[in-house]
Amino acid sequence: MLRKSVSVVVLGDVGRSPRMQYHSLSFAREGYVVDVIGYGGSEVLSELRCHENVNIRTLSDPPDFRKYTPALIGYILKALWQAFSLFFTLIWKRRSHHVVVQNVPAVPTLAVCWVYCLLTNAKFIIDWHNYSYSILALAVGKSHVLYHITRWFEGFFGQRACSNLCVTRAMKDDLKKRWNISATTLYDRPPEQFHSVSLSERHDLFEKLAAEYPLFGDCGSGGKTTFTELRTDKSITLRSDRPGLLVSSTSWTEDEDFSVLLSALSDYEEASTLEPKTYPRLVCVITGKGPLKDYYCKLMQDKAWKHIQVVTPWLAPEDYPLLLGSADLGVCLHISSSGLDLPMKVVDMFGCGLPVCAFNFPCLKELVSHEENSFVFNNASELANQILSWFEKFPVNSVQIQKRLKFGEELKKFQELRWHDNWKFNVLPLIEKK
Repeated sequence: MLRKSVSVVVLGDVGRSPRMQYHSLSFAREGYVVDVIGYGGSEVLSELRCHENVNIRTLSDPPDFRKYTPALIGYILKALWQAFSLFFTLIWKRRSHHVVVQNVPAVPTLAVCWVYCLLTNAKFIIDWHNYSYSILALAVGKSHVLYHITRWFEGFFGQRACSNLCVTRAMKDDLKKRWNISATTLYDRPPEQFHSVSLSERHDLFEKLAAEYPLFGDCGSGGKTTFTELRTDKSITLRSDRPGLLVSSTSWTEDEDFSVLLSALSDYEEASTLEPKTYPRLVCVITGKGPLKDYYCKLMQDKAWKHIQVVTPWLAPEDYPLLLGSADLGVCLHISSSGLDLPMKVVDMFGCGLPVCAFNFPCLKELVSHEENSFVFNNASELANQILSWFEKFPVNSVQIQKRLKFGEELKKFQELRWHDNWKFNVLPLIEKK
């Protein structure tokens, strides 16, 4: 009997597309043969890379046509290159019974996958993460011809999918209203690797990171890191003089305004300078890759803070959950271009039991409840106040301890439903229906 096969298409860096990697693993666990098609650049999950049912097919990067042509011509040439590359990759592998494609980007992905499905009688399924036209508007504005073309393109081919998935109820309602597209809401949920971590896991992680980032280590003492120490009885404990550990994850793009965090950290630096016994040193870890990273790193270097250390690593997939589980507070600066998607980084943090300060936007309430499971802020001043309150007299702040216990109970409830169980309930019936 011919085994069912599925193509999971990401016209981007597969390693930086966790939701599509989770889709791929869930299909593989249910016995499907999976072809993951996308660009390289970042390491994918080891389980995905090694799974016997999974083949990862890496597309060739397009040339930078904008170096040699006007911007609009360069955009068209890039889209054509991607279209041919993706189509021939789809055609030359085994036939797929289903094609699950990530949107964004819509151009040319939706058209190519639709044509392939039409030719091979495969089911065309779109997973809506956001809208391409709303992201494009951040760069070119709403009056640009590309904005209007992309908006039409996205709606036209979106209406031709056999099934649609989306990330929020708000997006489900908007798809129906905007293009009469019926979608199933599949909330992001943390897979099993995002969990609360033990003290020994923290200690091992900090020792590992110290080899490349010395601020995590303690060169003066054996068995110690900046945050943990190994006792004579071989047990691990948190150091009473440890700094606070703040973590944020970003794609360093226009939809995250890192000047908000820089302003809040400047307020913290000022308070720590005036009251060093009240506000401890702070280590701020910002993970991720993206086009604006160098710009913001230069701004942070120019600050020359004395009580705040910032490090911007790119972590291995197995280390990232451990870092989140080791942190004291998370920060999310994601501002949805459409107002309809939710930040997966918050889902990851919640999976590790880490409370978050999240920038407010219309549908954030579907994930974050202010003062119930985390904090919501609207500007740099509110973020600064939340960070100052959380780390005041750290680590023995009774208010912070009580809030962390309260938040922790809510996050435990969130952790009860993991990705694969949620996927089996919402996605598998769509795939297997006749």
